Amino acid sequence: MESCSSLRSLTQLHAHLLVTGLRHDRQASTKLIESYAEMGSLKSAANVFRTHHNPDPFMWCVLIKCFVWDGSDKEAISLYHRMLCLGIQFSAFVFPSILRSCARFGDLGIGQLVHGTVVKCGFEADDVVQTALLSMYGELSCPSHARKVFEEMPIRDVVSWSSMVSCLVKNGQLSEGLEVFREMVYKGTLEVDSVIMLSVAEACGELGFVDVARSIHGYTVRHELNNDDGHGGLLDSSLIVMYGKCGDLFVAKKLFQNVANDGHVSSWTAMISCYNQDAQYREALLVFANMHKSKVEPNSMTLEGVIYTCARLGLEKEGKSCHSYAIRKGIDLEYDQLLGPTLIDLYAECGNPKACQRIFQRVREKDVIMWNMLISVHTRVGLLEDASLLFVQIYALGFLPDSFTISSVLSACGTIGFHQLGSQIHSYIVKTGYSDEFVMNSLIDMYSKTGFLDSARMAFIRFRGRRSVMTWNTMICGYSHNGEYKEAIGLFDLMYSSNHKMDEVTFSSIIQACSNSGCLEKGKWIHHKLIVHGVRNDIYISTALTDMYAKFGDIKTAKKIFNSMKEKSVVSWSAMIAGYGAHGDINAALSLFNEMTESGTKPNEITFLNVLSACSHAGYVEQGKMYYNSMIKDYAIEPRLEHIVCMVDLLSRAGDLEEAYRVIKSTSDASIWGSFLNGCRVHQRIDIIRMMEDDLANLSLPDNTGYYSLLSNIHAEMENWDEFAQIRSTMTSLGLKKVPGYSKIT
Repeated sequence: MESCSSLRSLTQLHAHLLVTGLRHDRQASTKLIESYAEMGSLKSAANVFRTHHNPDPFMWCVLIKCFVWDGSDKEAISLYHRMLCLGIQFSAFVFPSILRSCARFGDLGIGQLVHGTVVKCGFEADDVVQTALLSMYGELSCPSHARKVFEEMPIRDVVSWSSMVSCLVKNGQLSEGLEVFREMVYKGTLEVDSVIMLSVAEACGELGFVDVARSIHGYTVRHELNNDDGHGGLLDSSLIVMYGKCGDLFVAKKLFQNVANDGHVSSWTAMISCYNQDAQYREALLVFANMHKSKVEPNSMTLEGVIYTCARLGLEKEGKSCHSYAIRKGIDLEYDQLLGPTLIDLYAECGNPKACQRIFQRVREKDVIMWNMLISVHTRVGLLEDASLLFVQIYALGFLPDSFTISSVLSACGTIGFHQLGSQIHSYIVKTGYSDEFVMNSLIDMYSKTGFLDSARMAFIRFRGRRSVMTWNTMICGYSHNGEYKEAIGLFDLMYSSNHKMDEVTFSSIIQACSNSGCLEKGKWIHHKLIVHGVRNDIYISTALTDMYAKFGDIKTAKKIFNSMKEKSVVSWSAMIAGYGAHGDINAALSLFNEMTESGTKPNEITFLNVLSACSHAGYVEQGKMYYNSMIKDYAIEPRLEHIVCMVDLLSRAGDLEEAYRVIKSTSDASIWGSFLNGCRVHQRIDIIRMMEDDLANLSLPDNTGYYSLLSNIHAEMENWDEFAQIRSTMTSLGLKKVPGYSKIT
């Protein structure tokens, strides 16, 4: 049968055995089963076994081994159970194979039953079986069981030591793994090989023990393990990764340069991984480019690293190229190994939910991490309803959502105001007993954003004793979001009096609350405490202080804080521009805007709103038009209602009512007409009001008393008493009353 080089020739030989009657020969049939399995025809191998009139125990074991080779663990375990039920005598030969299947199948119960059979059959002292048991318990995340098997082994060879170290390292017991390795070396009875060094290097890297890492590296060099048993490429790669994780990128790079010409793809992959670990993504791409020049073919792990790099840099085009390469080369086409989650991450970072969905649908074995990634990208790009529906789908399919899933969906519910689903998730949290801080903070945030402040407060109260600074910050922001600034300040006072830890977010949030509530003295007190306690004024605190002092008219202090900022965000610039504009210093506002653009900071829609508002108050019509057009053409910012209102107000104040009317016609929102009507009143343009009576009649004005009052006042000033009487009559028939003016004392 060794001479059969193809499945066809093997089939012909099988036919010859059938004709000559040798098919009943156990030795020939066993060899035939093994040959069929080696050629990938497991079905034919199983048929040979089934048609044999009396298969012996060895034939059973061979077929089990063939199923294990093929990865058909369920069939292997099923055949083992049949063997057990029929009372067929076991040999030690069957147990390493079936234990391997138990490990891959992920069933500890079956593995322990097999272990019991091993003991019952008297094979517990067999060193191969013991090593297989040790490996199985390691794969099933039971290092304590593996340790017990290891300690009961009368003779330990290098394979059993290697399996024990690997088991401990894979299960996170890194120091214990290094201790076992140290014990092996001290005994000095066995020669260390490169296989065990792979696990040792991994443990050193994860622990970040750079001194131990150097000792391990020195040991491999002294004992020439880099050339041992053909594992040189893998061991060198492990050492490169080890140094990278220990933060010694210089040595990692030097080691890579020494082995780069060996042509091992693992070494190139390791160097890419090191640069990714250190967030040097451009360097990682350069390594990949040099790898391509060196004619070294990347594998799935290489592509995973490079696609991860592209995701961090937002390079969708380059990431797609790697994706296309994987398809052309047939690498992980089902996305079930490494590339599925990595590609979802790439397209998620690049804001492409459709591509994420396509990859996700092709993955056969979806886990909760992949669901989380899909929910995250939908939340990030604003498809919040889709994110919420995905959560419902997870639950319906029987997946158990983790804290990340729940927090992401609660965040989406809060943003879109989906209170009903948020409440249902709250019920799920109570039912399942989730008490994760991340989840509880998201719950408080969701209730705050949907306007159910009492529910947010109750969630905050129930989390007493487990509140971190983030929990306090979330509740303070919740109060501020709903305009309950006094409550926010009161909660801050409670936090301060109880000596609870505060951070930059706490102070920036409470400064904003003081700014919005008009509590200047409280704001100054908080500023004083920041100075006294030496709290670092980061960009957020400094921006909040600039905004507060500007709003209270203390432009000098606001400017001083603004100028002291080493780093300024677009929000910082916008706050100072708004301060100048609100206090009539239009030249300073426009000068600061120009300084901002020259510094390389790109203005956003709020910045332009502040500039347009400043131009409106100062009557700078031409400048206002220029900035409005620049916003659209130079920065591709679509005008919002607030921008249009500013332009209408600017044009109306300047008397350019025809142009204002043209701008108004670009929107159907009724709230924009107030400034225009007031401009017509100031410039006594009753002719324009009459010209647009049809537009006014079609607006949704019945619930807006202000418009009717303004129209009636305009007609009264023009002494158009008939129109005045008609509008007042309309207000009476609609049950509308003029709202009296009032003053507020703070």
